[in-house]
Amino acid sequence: MSDGYDADVAVIGYGPTGLAASLTLARYGVSVIALEREESIYPRARAVTVNDWTMRIMQNLGVGDRMRSAIDPQLALRWLTYDRKEVMRVWHDPSNLGADARFYNLYQPTMEAELRTAAQELYGEHLTVLYGADVLKVEQDVTGVTVTSIGSDGSTRVIRAKYAIAADGGSSPTREMLGIPLEGDTENEQWIIIDCHAKRWWPDRDFLTFWTDRDRPVVDVAVGTGAHRWEIPLRPGETPDDYATEEQVWPLIHSLGHDEKDVTLHQWAFYRHHVRMAKTWRQGRIFLAGDAAHLMPPWAGAGMQSGIRDSYDLGWKLARVLHGRLDEAVLDTYEAERRPNVAFYTHVAVTNGRVIKGLATPEEIAEMSAPDPSFQVTPWGPPLSRDPVLADGWFRGPVASDDSAIARMIPQPRVCDPMGLEHLLDDLIGEGFILLGANVDPATVLTPEEKAGWDALGARYVTVRPKDAYSEAETDVIDLDHAMLDWMSRYGTTVIALRPDRFVAADDVHGLAVPDLTRPPARS
Repeated sequence: MSDGYDADVAVIGYGPTGLAASLTLARYGVSVIALEREESIYPRARAVTVNDWTMRIMQNLGVGDRMRSAIDPQLALRWLTYDRKEVMRVWHDPSNLGADARFYNLYQPTMEAELRTAAQELYGEHLTVLYGADVLKVEQDVTGVTVTSIGSDGSTRVIRAKYAIAADGGSSPTREMLGIPLEGDTENEQWIIIDCHAKRWWPDRDFLTFWTDRDRPVVDVAVGTGAHRWEIPLRPGETPDDYATEEQVWPLIHSLGHDEKDVTLHQWAFYRHHVRMAKTWRQGRIFLAGDAAHLMPPWAGAGMQSGIRDSYDLGWKLARVLHGRLDEAVLDTYEAERRPNVAFYTHVAVTNGRVIKGLATPEEIAEMSAPDPSFQVTPWGPPLSRDPVLADGWFRGPVASDDSAIARMIPQPRVCDPMGLEHLLDDLIGEGFILLGANVDPATVLTPEEKAGWDALGARYVTVRPKDAYSEAETDVIDLDHAMLDWMSRYGTTVIALRPDRFVAADDVHGLAVPDLTRPPARS
C-alpha cells in the first residue's frame, strides 16, 4: 500500500464475523490484514445452525460450495415435554433464496476450517492473516487507524490501515479500548454444552428438538458432520465443578435416553446467556461487528449469523467507499440497517427461550408460530422462517411495509439465459447494483438523471422475461417458473433497483433515483 498504509482495512478477530468481513472486502479487491489472537480455530462447537439468507451471502462470496460441504439440511423444529407431548412444531418451507434447504445444521469448527481455506485459495492476493497476534492498542486519527499487536514469539507489529473492523468477540478488547458501553443484561443461570460424536442413528435425530421444561429444558440437535449436541441448564446449587469429569457428565446424557452405544463423548463447556448491545457500533474509522457489537441467547440460531450479516453489509459498502464509488456517508447506514435486524432476532431468541423453559404465555407461543406485525414480519411466514427484510437504512420509499418491495431481499429462483442454460438468478445477473425490469428494459424507464445516478455506481440493466416470450438481448433472464415476475407483481413494481446484497433499494412505485445519502437514517 502507498501513503504509509499497510492495508485498506484491518480486521481484528478471525472467527466467523472477521472471516466474513475479510472475505467480503477481499472479494471486492480491498486489501485486508486480519489479526487473530489464537493460533488455530477455537475447537468448541458454538453456533449450530445457518439459514438460507446466510447461505446466499456465502454463494455471493464465492464460497457456497465449500460451505455446503460442512453443513446438513435441517428438517424441522419441535418443542416436546418430557412426557413427549408436542407443544409446537415448525416444518421448514422450501427456501425462496436459492438454497436447497431453509435451515442447516453445522459443526462450527469444520465450517470455519473450510471457509479459511477457501479465503486463502480465492482471495489470498488481497488477504493476509496474522495468527497469534494479540492486539494491544488501537488508535485512530483523521486519515487512518493504527493497530499495535504482539505475536506469539513476543515480537511487536504496528499496522496502519484506512479503517478497522473489530470482530473480536463478546469481551471485545477493542470495544473496551474505545470506551463504548455494552448495554443490557447477562443471565445468572449457567448451561452445560455437551458435544458428542454419533455412533448410530436414533428416531427423529434429524429434528432440532427443544425439551420444554421449567426445571431442566434441553436443546437436542444434530450439528452436522456426524456430531450431536445437548445444551442443559445447571440446577440451582450446581456449579461446573459438579461436571468436571466424563463420569460426572455421562449421567446427563443417560437421563435423555442415550448411552455409550449411541454416542462418544467429545467435549463439554459452560456458558451464560446474554442480551446485550453496544451503545454505538462505530467510532470514527473503527466499526464493531458480531459479538463485539451485540450478544443474544442462542434460541433463534442467529448470533453467529447476525455477525456474518453485519460483515457483509459493512463490507460491500466499505469496499465501494474505498474504491471511490460511494460517498463515505453510506457507512452511517451500517448500524441503521443492522441494529433493528439484530434487535428483532434477539426478541425472537428471548421469546423462544421462554417457550423452551415452559414460561411462555399462549400469546408468546402464538407469536413464535404466526406472523407478528409489530416486528414487521411478512404475512408469508412466522418469525423463524421469515424472508429477509430490513427496517431502516439506505433505501428510497417505505421500508418494512407489507405492500412495499423496498428493503426486501428478492427471491432467487432458477432461471435461464437466452441460450437456455439454467442458473441461479444471482449467478446469472452477477454482482453489484442491478436494475431488473419485468418484461421491459429497465434503462428505458429511467429519466436521464436517474440513469446517470445508477451508471455512476456501475449498475447494469437486466430484463426478466416470461418463458412464453422471446428474449431480445444477451443480458435477458428467462423466468422459468414466473417466480421473480410474480414477486414483482405482488408489490406492483415493473422495475426494481437491487443493491449488491440483493435488497431492493428503489422501485418505480416510489421513485427510481439512487437513494439519498444526505438524509440520515431514521434509526441512527
